[in-house]
Amino acid sequence: MALPQKTLEALLRSTFPGANIVVQDLRGDEDHFLVEITAAVFQGKTKLQQHRLVYAALGPTLKESIHALSLKTYILSHDPKN
Repeated sequence: MALPQKTLEALLRSTFPGANIVVQDLRGDEDHFLVEITAAVFQGKTKLQQHRLVYAALGPTLKESIHALSLKTYILSHDPKN
């Protein structure tokens, strides 16, 4: 089951407001994605903890609609709301 790129991006934006999020459909099949997220919420967390936050945000969508996910997370050094 495919997942539209815009749907994936909207799900991540709702979970990580204020984050810089880039979603790329790697094969054009809505099944293989590269996701880059730069968020303040990652401050003080290990890469593993950061990735777990993203996996938790995707929940069942990750298991049901995404075959391959390449994930890169970065720490946003300031809160863009300020």
